[in-house]
Amino acid sequence: MRIDKYLWCIRYYKTRNVASTAVKKGQVKVNGSVVKPSREVYPMDKVVLRKNQIDYELTVLDIPESRVGAKLVDIYRKDTTPKEAFEHDELLKFAKTHYRKKGLGRPTKKDRRDIDDYLDESE
Repeated sequence: MRIDKYLWCIRYYKTRNVASTAVKKGQVKVNGSVVKPSREVYPMDKVVLRKNQIDYELTVLDIPESRVGAKLVDIYRKDTTPKEAFEHDELLKFAKTHYRKKGLGRPTKKDRRDIDDYLDESE
């Protein structure tokens, strides 16, 4: 089965077009090498895909006939993603909120417009 179709079948991507685009961008590696969307995938292949700043690591166990339900995904792949990848994602979320708190620093363009609207109303 093609790698883009496989990733779509095991529900890592919502559409095949999105899966194919991700493979073309080099976000998917099979056995350590960047591949094309037409690359065939076989049982026991190691797949690494980058999605939402997380590197998911999978082992192909079997090839599905077509797209499978969410409960049946574990039959066709083994997820070997390290927990540190998810912890790193949590740290990124905290870093974004810590970067600039509301009311601190220089006003953004939206803040400036809100201030101008408030001053116009008071006059």
